[in-house]
Amino acid sequence: MTQPPHDEPTASSPEELRAQVERTRAELGETVQALTAKAEEKAAEVKAQTAAKAGELKARAADVAHQAQDRLPEPVRDKAAQAAGQARAKAAEVGQLWEEKAPEPVREKTARGAQLARDNRKVLVAAACVAVVLWLACRRRKG
Repeated sequence: MTQPPHDEPTASSPEELRAQVERTRAELGETVQALTAKAEEKAAEVKAQTAAKAGELKARAADVAHQAQDRLPEPVRDKAAQAAGQARAKAAEVGQLWEEKAPEPVREKTARGAQLARDNRKVLVAAACVAVVLWLACRRRKG
């Protein structure tokens, strides 16, 4: 058995022991509540910081996308729009085939991934624009 704290005498009767146990439980409960409050406060702080950083990154990605789009020549933008239309049409066709042939668990995971992509569309578009600009720059250097 463990020894009692130095500032508390040992219980001389069962009633005193019960009272000590109740005091200890109450103190422990207060300690747990205080620690929980601190943890929740820290979690809220981290969540707010994360949301702020995500907002900054989205804004930066949107700026890069706009800059990349502004630098693209008109024929490239037209071809990109045309290719995007063709890709959407093909994707719809493949999606229909997928719905008919894929197992249910795979379809569910794919649907979640597609929703995530739709939720982060600006970031994906910015990344695609940067990739196109880099590709064009590399192509110009070679030619």
